[in-house]
Amino acid sequence: MKAMTLRARGEALVMEERPTPSPAPDEALLRVEACAVCRTDLHVVDGDLTDGPLPIVPGHEIVGVVEAVGDAVTTLRVGERVGAPWLGKVCGVCPYCVRDEENLCDDPVFTGYLRDGGFATHALVNADFVFPLPDCDDPALAAPLLCAGLIGWRSLRMAGDARRIGFYGFGAAAHILAQICRWQGREVYAFTRDGDGAAQSLATELGAVWAGGSTAPPPQELDAAIIFAPAGPLVPLALRAVRKGGRVVCGGIHMSDLPAMPYRLLWGERQVLSVANLTRRDAKEFLAVVPQAGVRTKVRRYALEEANQALDDLRRGAVHGAAVLIP
Repeated sequence: MKAMTLRARGEALVMEERPTPSPAPDEALLRVEACAVCRTDLHVVDGDLTDGPLPIVPGHEIVGVVEAVGDAVTTLRVGERVGAPWLGKVCGVCPYCVRDEENLCDDPVFTGYLRDGGFATHALVNADFVFPLPDCDDPALAAPLLCAGLIGWRSLRMAGDARRIGFYGFGAAAHILAQICRWQGREVYAFTRDGDGAAQSLATELGAVWAGGSTAPPPQELDAAIIFAPAGPLVPLALRAVRKGGRVVCGGIHMSDLPAMPYRLLWGERQVLSVANLTRRDAKEFLAVVPQAGVRTKVRRYALEEANQALDDLRRGAVHGAAVLIP
């Protein structure tokens, strides 16, 4: 098998030839058809997230075909197409798992961070943490659903029943979520990097009622805002934009430090919430909604060998929609 491997944080990925692994009793071996490139992959590569082992193969938005299963696997069959997300395994016994809050597990395994991921021709996955994709016609279009879509969905649930909702950062997650919000009858307000006309055009194309720079005030007070960009200074801007009683949801696994801000921005029973990982229930709910809402992802395809270019394009804000690696 081939794998794009991170050997040292802050350095480029290196193509490696490896023996194709065999699955453990509870695992499946996937032949990777597509793996989307997430901002979390950037945080792993750039060294913002430092708890994982090295070397590591990044990538946690995997669509692949089952090539082999372990002796204990009864839920998957060879030849089946499945998706594998960020959450690769949980302990099942900690207080959070017992309370059905597996996204907060004390001893989780994260794909592409704590175990090798999908920037490769093959990937091992735990069979209980993958999801069938029987209606998937194009693996590249399905790949962004496995993290951008799932985290967007969990963020939207945390935003409550907000009718007017703002998205700060209009990338892979927001472009999926905008389509769901339109289907649900919500109004989407898109905040992008100042001057990013391409992202603003994509937002209005996908149904946003307004699009502008992140420092601009929206034309109306928002009921909620979701921050997808990993920039702490967006938090006070979003608090300024939401009404009293509104919510600001931080949707990323990593964010730069929040700046000092006047208490009056939080006052009025405004709330700031964070989203941590996902649950298998989130995935099942979201993947059922996708065809109902008619979600269609916008992707830019790269060969596996172009993983460093894809990461750099994402780093520079040059990808509108999602970047996807095709082995």
